Amino acid sequence: MNDVIVAISTALGKGAISIVRLSGEGAIELVNSCFKGKDLTTVNSHTINYGYIVNDEMVIDEVLVSIMKAPKTYTKEDVVEINCHGGIASTNKILETMVLKGARLAEPGEFTKRAFLNGRIDLVKAEAVMDLINSKTEKARVVSINQLEGRLTGIIRKFRQELLELLANVEVNIDYPEYEDIEVVTIDNIKNKVSNMKKSLIEIINESESRKIIKDGINVAIVGRPNVGKSSILNRLLGENKAIVTDIAGTTRDIVEGSITINGIALNFIDTAGIRETDDVVEKFGVERSIEEIKKADLVILVLNNNEEINNDDIELINKINDKKYLVVVNKKDLDKKLSLDGFALKNIIYTDTVSTDGIVSLKEKIVELFNLDEIEQNDYEIFTNTRQITLAKESLDILKDVEIGIENDVPVDMVAIDIKRIWTKLGEILGENYSEELIDQLFSQFCLGK
Repeated sequence: MNDVIVAISTALGKGAISIVRLSGEGAIELVNSCFKGKDLTTVNSHTINYGYIVNDEMVIDEVLVSIMKAPKTYTKEDVVEINCHGGIASTNKILETMVLKGARLAEPGEFTKRAFLNGRIDLVKAEAVMDLINSKTEKARVVSINQLEGRLTGIIRKFRQELLELLANVEVNIDYPEYEDIEVVTIDNIKNKVSNMKKSLIEIINESESRKIIKDGINVAIVGRPNVGKSSILNRLLGENKAIVTDIAGTTRDIVEGSITINGIALNFIDTAGIRETDDVVEKFGVERSIEEIKKADLVILVLNNNEEINNDDIELINKINDKKYLVVVNKKDLDKKLSLDGFALKNIIYTDTVSTDGIVSLKEKIVELFNLDEIEQNDYEIFTNTRQITLAKESLDILKDVEIGIENDVPVDMVAIDIKRIWTKLGEILGENYSEELIDQLFSQFCLGK
Protein backbone atom coordinates (compact mmCIF):
# COMPACT_ATOMS: atom_id res chain seq x y z
CA MET A 1 0.00 0.00 0.00
CA ASN A 2 2.93 2.34 -0.62
CA ASP A 3 1.75 3.46 -4.05
CA VAL A 4 -0.79 6.09 -5.11
CA ILE A 5 -4.07 4.70 -6.43
CA VAL A 6 -6.56 6.53 -8.63
CA ALA A 7 -10.10 5.89 -9.87
CA ILE A 8 -13.20 7.67 -11.10
CA SER A 9 -15.56 7.79 -8.11
CA THR A 10 -18.72 8.92 -9.91
CA ALA A 11 -20.84 7.27 -12.57
CA LEU A 12 -19.19 7.73 -15.94
CA GLY A 13 -21.44 9.66 -18.31
CA LYS A 14 -23.00 13.07 -18.85
CA GLY A 15 -23.43 15.06 -15.66
CA ALA A 16 -22.62 18.30 -13.88
CA ILE A 17 -19.44 16.99 -12.25
CA SER A 18 -17.24 13.94 -12.04
CA ILE A 19 -14.79 13.09 -9.27
CA VAL A 20 -11.39 11.52 -9.79
CA ARG A 21 -10.03 10.29 -6.45
CA LEU A 22 -6.45 9.52 -5.45
CA SER A 23 -5.08 8.05 -2.23
CA GLY A 24 -1.63 7.24 -0.93
CA GLU A 25 1.62 8.80 0.14
CA GLY A 26 2.62 11.26 -2.58
CA ALA A 27 -0.92 11.80 -3.92
CA ILE A 28 -0.83 15.55 -3.24
CA GLU A 29 2.56 15.97 -4.93
CA LEU A 30 1.42 13.91 -7.91
CA VAL A 31 -1.67 16.04 -8.54
CA ASN A 32 0.30 19.23 -7.90
CA SER A 33 2.68 18.30 -10.73
CA CYS A 34 -0.17 18.73 -13.25
CA PHE A 35 -2.20 21.43 -11.47
CA LYS A 36 -2.21 25.07 -12.53
CA GLY A 37 -3.19 27.16 -9.52
CA LYS A 38 -2.03 27.26 -5.91
CA ASP A 39 0.85 25.09 -4.76
CA LEU A 40 -1.18 22.17 -3.40
CA THR A 41 1.69 20.99 -1.22
CA THR A 42 1.38 24.15 0.89
CA VAL A 43 -2.40 24.48 1.27
CA ASN A 44 -4.23 23.52 4.46
CA SER A 45 -5.86 20.12 4.81
CA HIS A 46 -9.53 19.79 3.97
CA THR A 47 -9.58 22.75 1.61
CA ILE A 48 -10.94 23.12 -1.92
CA ASN A 49 -8.68 24.77 -4.45
CA TYR A 50 -9.59 26.24 -7.84
CA GLY A 51 -7.42 25.77 -10.91
CA TYR A 52 -6.77 23.69 -14.00
CA ILE A 53 -5.47 20.19 -14.68
CA VAL A 54 -2.85 20.46 -17.41
CA ASN A 55 -0.74 18.06 -19.42
CA ASP A 56 2.37 19.54 -21.03
CA GLU A 57 0.86 23.00 -20.54
CA MET A 58 -2.30 21.92 -22.41
CA VAL A 59 -5.40 22.61 -20.31
CA ILE A 60 -7.51 19.48 -19.82
CA ASP A 61 -10.25 20.89 -17.62
CA GLU A 62 -11.17 23.58 -15.13
CA VAL A 63 -11.38 21.89 -11.72
CA LEU A 64 -11.81 22.16 -7.97
CA VAL A 65 -9.28 20.05 -6.08
CA SER A 66 -10.03 18.88 -2.51
CA ILE A 67 -6.94 18.25 -0.41
CA MET A 68 -7.26 15.95 2.62
CA LYS A 69 -4.11 15.09 4.52
CA ALA A 70 -3.51 11.93 6.53
CA PRO A 71 -4.62 10.65 8.96
CA LYS A 72 -8.03 12.39 8.99
CA THR A 73 -9.23 10.93 5.70
CA TYR A 74 -11.32 8.01 4.48
CA THR A 75 -8.26 5.82 3.97
CA LYS A 76 -6.07 7.44 6.68
CA GLU A 77 -3.71 8.31 3.80
CA ASP A 78 -3.36 11.55 1.85
CA VAL A 79 -6.46 11.81 -0.33
CA VAL A 80 -7.06 14.14 -3.27
CA GLU A 81 -10.38 14.50 -5.07
CA ILE A 82 -10.47 16.28 -8.41
CA ASN A 83 -13.93 17.69 -9.18
CA CYS A 84 -14.11 18.19 -12.94
CA HIS A 85 -16.86 18.67 -15.51
CA GLY A 86 -18.94 15.55 -15.92
CA GLY A 87 -18.13 14.58 -19.47
CA ILE A 88 -16.71 11.19 -20.39
CA ALA A 89 -13.82 12.63 -22.41
CA SER A 90 -12.57 15.12 -19.80
CA THR A 91 -12.94 12.67 -16.91
CA ASN A 92 -11.04 9.93 -18.71
CA LYS A 93 -8.35 12.37 -19.80
CA ILE A 94 -7.75 13.46 -16.20
CA LEU A 95 -7.61 9.81 -15.12
CA GLU A 96 -5.13 9.09 -17.92
CA THR A 97 -3.00 12.05 -16.85
CA MET A 98 -2.85 10.83 -13.24
CA VAL A 99 -1.74 7.38 -14.42
CA LEU A 100 0.94 8.89 -16.68
CA LYS A 101 2.19 10.86 -13.68
CA GLY A 102 2.69 7.64 -11.72
CA ALA A 103 -0.62 6.68 -10.10
CA ARG A 104 -1.93 3.12 -10.34
CA LEU A 105 -5.51 2.33 -11.32
CA ALA A 106 -7.33 1.26 -8.17
CA GLU A 107 -8.84 -2.17 -7.88
CA PRO A 108 -12.58 -2.46 -7.07
CA GLY A 109 -13.12 -1.40 -3.44
CA GLU A 110 -9.45 -0.61 -2.88
CA PHE A 111 -10.11 2.73 -1.16
CA THR A 112 -12.36 1.02 1.40
CA LYS A 113 -9.91 -1.88 1.64
CA ARG A 114 -7.18 0.59 2.61
CA ALA A 115 -9.52 2.17 5.16
CA PHE A 116 -9.96 -1.28 6.70
CA LEU A 117 -6.31 -2.31 6.58
CA ASN A 118 -5.26 1.06 8.04
CA GLY A 119 -7.64 0.55 10.97
CA ARG A 120 -10.14 3.31 10.24
CA ILE A 121 -13.10 0.93 9.93
CA ASP A 122 -13.73 -2.71 10.81
CA LEU A 123 -15.01 -5.36 8.41
CA VAL A 124 -18.66 -4.90 9.44
CA LYS A 125 -18.45 -1.19 8.60
CA ALA A 126 -16.64 -1.95 5.34
CA GLU A 127 -19.47 -4.29 4.31
CA ALA A 128 -21.95 -1.60 5.37
CA VAL A 129 -20.34 0.80 2.87
CA MET A 130 -21.04 -1.67 0.06
CA ASP A 131 -24.57 -2.28 1.33
CA LEU A 132 -25.24 1.47 1.48
CA ILE A 133 -24.12 1.93 -2.12
CA ASN A 134 -26.36 -0.97 -3.21
CA SER A 135 -29.39 0.04 -1.11
CA LYS A 136 -32.58 0.14 -3.19
CA THR A 137 -35.05 1.05 -0.43
CA GLU A 138 -35.23 3.34 2.59
CA LYS A 139 -35.25 0.43 5.03
CA ALA A 140 -32.11 -1.04 3.43
CA ARG A 141 -30.45 2.38 3.72
CA VAL A 142 -31.31 2.61 7.42
CA VAL A 143 -29.82 -0.84 8.10
CA SER A 144 -26.61 0.11 6.29
CA ILE A 145 -26.28 3.43 8.13
CA ASN A 146 -26.78 1.69 11.49
CA GLN A 147 -23.96 -0.71 10.61
CA LEU A 148 -21.78 2.17 9.46
CA GLU A 149 -22.41 3.99 12.74
CA GLY A 150 -21.11 0.94 14.57
CA ARG A 151 -24.23 -0.40 16.31
CA LEU A 152 -23.51 -4.04 15.49
CA THR A 153 -19.79 -3.46 16.06
CA GLY A 154 -20.62 -2.19 19.55
CA ILE A 155 -22.57 -5.33 20.40
CA ILE A 156 -19.81 -7.66 19.15
CA ARG A 157 -17.13 -5.71 21.02
CA LYS A 158 -19.22 -5.92 24.20
CA PHE A 159 -19.47 -9.71 23.81
CA ARG A 160 -15.72 -9.99 23.27
CA GLN A 161 -14.96 -7.83 26.32
CA GLU A 162 -17.18 -10.03 28.50
CA LEU A 163 -15.33 -13.10 27.19
CA LEU A 164 -11.98 -11.51 28.03
CA GLU A 165 -13.18 -10.86 31.57
CA LEU A 166 -14.23 -14.50 31.86
CA LEU A 167 -10.80 -15.60 30.65
CA ALA A 168 -9.20 -13.33 33.26
CA ASN A 169 -11.28 -15.03 35.98
CA VAL A 170 -10.15 -18.41 34.70
CA GLU A 171 -6.51 -17.31 34.90
CA VAL A 172 -7.03 -16.36 38.55
CA ASN A 173 -8.55 -19.78 39.18
CA ILE A 174 -5.56 -21.50 37.53
CA ASP A 175 -3.04 -19.36 39.44
CA TYR A 176 -4.68 -20.02 42.82
CA PRO A 177 -6.03 -23.60 42.66
CA GLU A 178 -5.96 -23.96 46.46
CA TYR A 179 -8.94 -21.63 46.82
CA GLU A 180 -12.00 -23.74 46.02
CA ASP A 181 -14.37 -20.81 46.41
CA ILE A 182 -12.64 -19.06 43.49
CA GLU A 183 -13.45 -22.01 41.22
CA VAL A 184 -17.10 -21.98 42.29
CA VAL A 185 -17.38 -18.25 41.62
CA THR A 186 -15.60 -18.64 38.26
CA ILE A 187 -17.88 -21.47 37.08
CA ASP A 188 -21.02 -19.62 38.20
CA ASN A 189 -19.81 -16.46 36.47
CA ILE A 190 -19.09 -18.32 33.23
CA LYS A 191 -22.46 -20.06 33.36
CA ASN A 192 -24.41 -16.80 33.77
CA LYS A 193 -22.44 -14.83 31.19
CA VAL A 194 -22.57 -17.61 28.61
CA SER A 195 -26.31 -18.09 29.12
CA ASN A 196 -27.01 -14.37 28.64
CA MET A 197 -24.71 -14.13 25.63
CA LYS A 198 -26.30 -17.19 24.03
CA LYS A 199 -29.76 -15.68 24.47
CA SER A 200 -28.68 -12.36 22.93
CA LEU A 201 -26.91 -14.04 20.02
CA ILE A 202 -29.93 -16.24 19.25
CA GLU A 203 -32.16 -13.16 19.17
CA ILE A 204 -29.82 -11.30 16.80
CA ILE A 205 -29.40 -14.32 14.50
CA ASN A 206 -33.15 -14.96 14.33
CA GLU A 207 -33.83 -11.27 13.72
CA SER A 208 -31.13 -11.19 11.05
CA GLU A 209 -32.54 -14.17 9.15
CA SER A 210 -36.11 -12.90 9.33
CA ARG A 211 -35.05 -9.44 8.16
CA LYS A 212 -32.76 -10.58 5.38
CA ILE A 213 -35.42 -9.28 3.00
CA ILE A 214 -34.70 -5.70 4.12
CA LYS A 215 -31.37 -5.80 2.34
CA ASP A 216 -31.98 -8.33 -0.44
CA GLY A 217 -35.67 -7.80 -1.10
CA ILE A 218 -38.08 -10.60 -2.01
CA ASN A 219 -37.47 -12.56 -5.21
CA VAL A 220 -40.83 -13.41 -6.76
CA ALA A 221 -41.11 -15.87 -9.65
CA ILE A 222 -44.29 -15.66 -11.74
CA VAL A 223 -44.85 -19.10 -13.26
CA GLY A 224 -47.50 -20.97 -15.21
CA ARG A 225 -48.31 -22.53 -18.54
CA PRO A 226 -47.99 -20.43 -21.73
CA ASN A 227 -50.68 -17.84 -22.39
CA VAL A 228 -52.25 -17.83 -18.91
CA GLY A 229 -51.48 -14.12 -18.46
CA LYS A 230 -48.18 -14.09 -16.54
CA SER A 231 -46.76 -11.15 -18.48
CA SER A 232 -49.97 -9.15 -18.09
CA ILE A 233 -49.87 -9.65 -14.34
CA LEU A 234 -46.20 -8.58 -14.24
CA ASN A 235 -47.02 -5.42 -16.21
CA ARG A 236 -49.88 -4.55 -13.85
CA LEU A 237 -47.75 -5.13 -10.77
CA LEU A 238 -45.01 -2.89 -12.15
CA GLY A 239 -47.37 -0.30 -13.61
CA GLU A 240 -45.58 -0.44 -16.97
CA ASN A 241 -45.42 -2.56 -20.11
CA LYS A 242 -42.25 -4.43 -19.22
CA ALA A 243 -43.17 -7.74 -20.83
CA ILE A 244 -44.57 -8.36 -24.31
CA VAL A 245 -48.19 -9.52 -24.21
CA THR A 246 -49.76 -11.45 -27.11
CA ASP A 247 -52.30 -14.22 -27.60
CA ILE A 248 -49.54 -16.44 -29.01
CA ALA A 249 -48.45 -19.16 -26.61
CA GLY A 250 -44.73 -19.14 -25.82
CA THR A 251 -44.15 -15.42 -26.48
CA THR A 252 -41.99 -15.13 -23.33
CA ARG A 253 -38.98 -17.35 -23.90
CA ASP A 254 -36.53 -15.71 -21.52
CA ILE A 255 -36.60 -14.17 -18.07
CA VAL A 256 -38.23 -10.71 -17.80
CA GLU A 257 -37.50 -8.82 -14.59
CA GLY A 258 -38.83 -5.75 -12.79
CA SER A 259 -38.97 -4.33 -9.27
CA ILE A 260 -41.35 -2.38 -7.09
CA THR A 261 -41.23 -1.35 -3.44
CA ILE A 262 -43.95 -2.30 -0.94
CA ASN A 263 -43.72 -1.09 2.67
CA GLY A 264 -40.08 -0.20 2.11
CA ILE A 265 -39.14 -3.68 0.85
CA ALA A 266 -38.00 -4.34 -2.73
CA LEU A 267 -40.01 -6.97 -4.60
CA ASN A 268 -37.98 -8.36 -7.50
CA PHE A 269 -40.43 -9.91 -9.96
CA ILE A 270 -39.36 -12.46 -12.55
CA ASP A 271 -41.73 -13.32 -15.39
CA THR A 272 -40.68 -16.77 -16.57
CA ALA A 273 -41.23 -18.60 -19.83
CA GLY A 274 -44.41 -20.64 -19.95
CA ILE A 275 -43.81 -24.14 -18.62
CA ARG A 276 -45.01 -26.95 -20.86
CA GLU A 277 -43.73 -29.93 -22.82
CA THR A 278 -42.20 -28.62 -26.04
CA ASP A 279 -39.91 -29.73 -28.88
CA ASP A 280 -38.82 -26.15 -29.63
CA VAL A 281 -35.14 -25.95 -28.62
CA VAL A 282 -35.23 -22.25 -27.63
CA GLU A 283 -38.53 -22.54 -25.74
CA LYS A 284 -37.26 -25.69 -24.01
CA PHE A 285 -34.25 -23.79 -22.71
CA GLY A 286 -36.58 -21.07 -21.41
CA VAL A 287 -38.69 -23.70 -19.61
CA GLU A 288 -35.57 -25.11 -17.92
CA ARG A 289 -34.59 -21.64 -16.70
CA SER A 290 -38.12 -21.11 -15.38
CA ILE A 291 -37.88 -24.27 -13.27
CA GLU A 292 -34.55 -23.03 -11.86
CA GLU A 293 -36.17 -19.71 -10.92
CA ILE A 294 -38.83 -21.58 -8.91
CA LYS A 295 -36.07 -23.17 -6.83
CA LYS A 296 -34.36 -19.83 -6.13
CA ALA A 297 -37.48 -17.72 -5.48
CA ASP A 298 -38.58 -16.53 -2.04
CA LEU A 299 -42.15 -16.45 -3.33
CA VAL A 300 -43.78 -18.21 -6.29
CA ILE A 301 -46.88 -16.81 -7.96
CA LEU A 302 -48.55 -19.64 -9.89
CA VAL A 303 -50.90 -18.32 -12.58
CA LEU A 304 -53.75 -20.55 -13.76
CA ASN A 305 -56.30 -19.90 -16.51
CA ASN A 306 -59.90 -19.73 -15.32
CA ASN A 307 -61.03 -20.44 -18.90
CA GLU A 308 -59.18 -23.77 -19.28
CA GLU A 309 -59.37 -27.09 -17.52
CA ILE A 310 -56.42 -28.05 -15.37
CA ASN A 311 -53.88 -30.28 -17.13
CA ASN A 312 -50.73 -32.23 -16.34
CA ASP A 313 -48.47 -29.17 -16.73
CA ASP A 314 -50.54 -27.32 -14.10
CA ILE A 315 -50.46 -30.31 -11.76
CA GLU A 316 -46.69 -30.61 -12.12
CA LEU A 317 -46.30 -26.92 -11.21
CA ILE A 318 -48.59 -27.29 -8.19
CA ASN A 319 -46.37 -30.13 -6.96
CA LYS A 320 -43.23 -28.03 -7.49
CA ILE A 321 -44.46 -25.14 -5.31
CA ASN A 322 -45.74 -27.23 -2.38
CA ASP A 323 -42.65 -26.63 -0.25
CA LYS A 324 -42.34 -22.93 -1.20
CA LYS A 325 -44.15 -19.79 -0.11
CA TYR A 326 -46.67 -19.34 -2.89
CA LEU A 327 -49.74 -17.52 -4.14
CA VAL A 328 -52.14 -18.91 -6.72
CA VAL A 329 -53.57 -16.40 -9.17
CA VAL A 330 -56.57 -17.59 -11.16
CA ASN A 331 -56.53 -15.25 -14.14
CA LYS A 332 -59.24 -14.43 -16.71
CA LYS A 333 -62.05 -14.60 -14.19
CA ASP A 334 -64.16 -12.54 -16.63
CA LEU A 335 -64.22 -15.51 -19.03
CA ASP A 336 -66.27 -18.68 -18.72
CA LYS A 337 -65.08 -20.79 -15.80
CA LYS A 338 -63.68 -24.18 -16.80
CA LEU A 339 -61.01 -24.50 -14.13
CA SER A 340 -61.70 -26.67 -11.08
CA LEU A 341 -59.27 -26.87 -8.15
CA ASP A 342 -61.30 -29.43 -6.24
CA GLY A 343 -59.01 -32.04 -4.73
CA PHE A 344 -56.01 -29.71 -4.45
CA ALA A 345 -55.02 -28.43 -1.00
CA LEU A 346 -54.26 -24.95 -2.26
CA LYS A 347 -54.47 -21.78 -0.20
CA ASN A 348 -53.86 -18.08 -0.86
CA ILE A 349 -55.91 -18.05 -4.06
CA ILE A 350 -56.53 -14.67 -5.74
CA TYR A 351 -58.66 -13.95 -8.82
CA THR A 352 -57.78 -11.48 -11.58
CA ASP A 353 -59.21 -10.70 -15.00
CA THR A 354 -57.85 -9.92 -18.44
CA VAL A 355 -59.03 -6.33 -18.87
CA SER A 356 -58.61 -4.52 -15.54
CA THR A 357 -56.39 -4.32 -12.47
CA ASP A 358 -58.92 -6.21 -10.35
CA GLY A 359 -57.09 -8.51 -7.96
CA ILE A 360 -53.71 -6.77 -8.21
CA VAL A 361 -54.27 -4.81 -4.99
CA SER A 362 -55.32 -8.04 -3.26
CA LEU A 363 -52.22 -9.72 -4.64
CA LYS A 364 -49.96 -7.04 -3.16
CA GLU A 365 -51.81 -7.16 0.16
CA LYS A 366 -51.33 -10.93 0.33
CA ILE A 367 -47.59 -10.53 -0.21
CA VAL A 368 -47.48 -8.04 2.67
CA GLU A 369 -49.34 -10.55 4.85
CA LEU A 370 -47.16 -13.55 3.90
CA PHE A 371 -43.92 -11.76 4.79
CA ASN A 372 -45.27 -9.69 7.71
CA LEU A 373 -44.09 -6.51 5.99
CA ASP A 374 -46.34 -4.37 8.20
CA GLU A 375 -44.37 -5.46 11.26
CA ILE A 376 -40.94 -4.38 10.02
CA GLU A 377 -39.99 -1.11 11.70
CA GLN A 378 -37.25 1.30 10.70
CA ASN A 379 -35.35 1.22 13.98
CA ASP A 380 -33.21 -1.07 16.12
CA TYR A 381 -31.61 -2.77 13.14
CA GLU A 382 -28.69 -4.30 15.04
CA ILE A 383 -28.60 -7.31 12.74
CA PHE A 384 -26.13 -9.35 10.72
CA THR A 385 -26.54 -8.36 7.10
CA ASN A 386 -24.82 -11.09 5.10
CA THR A 387 -24.07 -14.80 5.02
CA ARG A 388 -20.49 -14.35 6.24
CA GLN A 389 -21.59 -12.58 9.42
CA ILE A 390 -24.50 -14.95 10.13
CA THR A 391 -22.33 -18.05 9.59
CA LEU A 392 -19.66 -16.83 12.03
CA ALA A 393 -22.36 -15.89 14.55
CA LYS A 394 -23.90 -19.37 14.31
CA GLU A 395 -20.49 -20.98 14.75
CA SER A 396 -19.97 -18.84 17.86
CA LEU A 397 -23.39 -19.89 19.13
CA ASP A 398 -22.53 -23.58 18.68
CA ILE A 399 -19.37 -23.14 20.75
CA LEU A 400 -21.36 -21.30 23.45
CA LYS A 401 -23.64 -24.34 23.65
CA ASP A 402 -20.56 -26.57 23.99
CA VAL A 403 -19.41 -24.40 26.92
CA GLU A 404 -22.78 -24.89 28.65
CA ILE A 405 -22.59 -28.66 28.15
CA GLY A 406 -19.03 -28.70 29.46
CA ILE A 407 -20.04 -26.85 32.62
CA GLU A 408 -22.95 -29.23 33.21
CA ASN A 409 -20.56 -32.19 32.83
CA ASP A 410 -18.01 -30.71 35.27
CA VAL A 411 -15.34 -30.22 32.62
CA PRO A 412 -12.25 -28.55 34.21
CA VAL A 413 -12.40 -24.77 34.03
CA ASP A 414 -9.15 -24.53 32.06
CA MET A 415 -10.69 -26.75 29.34
CA VAL A 416 -13.79 -24.53 29.27
CA ALA A 417 -11.47 -21.56 28.76
CA ILE A 418 -10.27 -23.05 25.45
CA ASP A 419 -13.81 -22.86 24.06
CA ILE A 420 -14.26 -19.34 25.42
CA LYS A 421 -11.13 -18.26 23.56
CA ARG A 422 -12.51 -19.89 20.38
CA ILE A 423 -15.71 -17.83 20.70
CA TRP A 424 -13.68 -14.67 21.24
CA THR A 425 -11.68 -15.42 18.09
CA LYS A 426 -14.75 -16.31 16.03
CA LEU A 427 -16.52 -13.06 16.97
CA GLY A 428 -13.34 -11.23 16.08
CA GLU A 429 -13.57 -12.65 12.57
CA ILE A 430 -16.90 -10.85 12.15
CA LEU A 431 -15.15 -7.54 12.81
CA GLY A 432 -12.07 -8.51 10.81
CA GLU A 433 -9.79 -8.62 13.85
CA ASN A 434 -8.32 -11.75 12.30
CA TYR A 435 -8.74 -12.62 8.63
CA SER A 436 -7.25 -14.34 5.61
CA GLU A 437 -5.89 -12.45 2.62
CA GLU A 438 -8.18 -14.49 0.36
CA LEU A 439 -11.28 -13.37 2.28
CA ILE A 440 -10.32 -9.71 2.14
CA ASP A 441 -9.47 -9.82 -1.57
CA GLN A 442 -12.74 -11.61 -2.39
CA LEU A 443 -14.87 -9.29 -0.25
CA PHE A 444 -13.53 -6.01 -1.58
CA SER A 445 -13.53 -7.23 -5.17
CA GLN A 446 -17.35 -6.94 -4.99
CA PHE A 447 -17.15 -3.16 -4.48
CA CYS A 448 -17.46 -0.68 -7.29
CA LEU A 449 -14.41 1.13 -8.63
CA GLY A 450 -13.57 4.35 -6.83
CA LYS A 451 -14.96 3.32 -3.43
